[in-house]
Amino acid sequence: MTTAAELQALLAPLAAGRATARFDNGRADIVLDVTGLAPATRDALEADVRAAATSVPGVTEVRVLQTSERRVRRLIAVASGKGGVGKSTVAANLAIALAKRGRRVGLVDADIYGPSQPKLLSVEGIRPEARDKTMIPIPTRFGVPMLSMGGLVAEGQAVAWRGPMAGSALTQMVDADWGDAELLILDLPPGTGDVQLTMIQKHKPAGAVIVSTPQDLALIDATRAIDLFTKVGVPVIGLIENMSGYACPHCGEVSHPFGEGGAERAAARMDLPFLGRVPLEMAIRQASDAGEPPAWGNGPEAETFAVLAAKLDEWLAANGG
Repeated sequence: MTTAAELQALLAPLAAGRATARFDNGRADIVLDVTGLAPATRDALEADVRAAATSVPGVTEVRVLQTSERRVRRLIAVASGKGGVGKSTVAANLAIALAKRGRRVGLVDADIYGPSQPKLLSVEGIRPEARDKTMIPIPTRFGVPMLSMGGLVAEGQAVAWRGPMAGSALTQMVDADWGDAELLILDLPPGTGDVQLTMIQKHKPAGAVIVSTPQDLALIDATRAIDLFTKVGVPVIGLIENMSGYACPHCGEVSHPFGEGGAERAAARMDLPFLGRVPLEMAIRQASDAGEPPAWGNGPEAETFAVLAAKLDEWLAANGG
């Protein structure tokens, strides 16, 4: 006669301790903990468990119940005071560089009105699927699943939404089935509008990274973004200066078309960490336009983002693991 203990012993190595079995009058009832597993992984695990239990002599019926604890994920906002400072490029490459360091990372393109992550991550034209009214992030070949408004509307279509609709779209993306992702990078729209306020109210980030160019005008707007996060109690992890210096490909001379060191000085003035600089490099622009994020490679551009990700990783480790 098959017993629950025998079933449990059979399933233990297969389900890595995730299965609890009961046996009664030919029926095996199995509770399967799928916390943190991606949809395809948990479905495959259920199929394997069901097949193993069915093969046991004396089992005439198998019932499997999947259970899952709600995973608490940390959100890191990547923000800017104004558009055109390269925030989305920085967000995508930070996410990839963190994934290369072993973090389980997802990316939310919360820039409702100007989504660019589908192009940056080479998933243009791919629409996310849904399961039980819950969105399933789009996998990318860079190890970072993502969701973007760009995957929900036709290419080139204007998103003429008022604040509540934009906030609802953001909530659906954050509450998607992110599987085992422990960290979500939020690529926010520029400024301090409805999307930022909704995000802070419903999905308070663990911290925020501010992106700016060295230009005085950009820094003025970045200061406003910093002020918003400070007032609502979201720690500002630090500033990143993008488009910082241009090295001539012919003579190697470095010029500073957007100014020099402005973000570092602003960080010092506000007593905030300065995380580093991303140079104004043709290679970064070309790789981004081609859907090949520089952080995925092994060149000097990848090292730039690796250094920034290491500092963010250190902050995460010091503030909750």
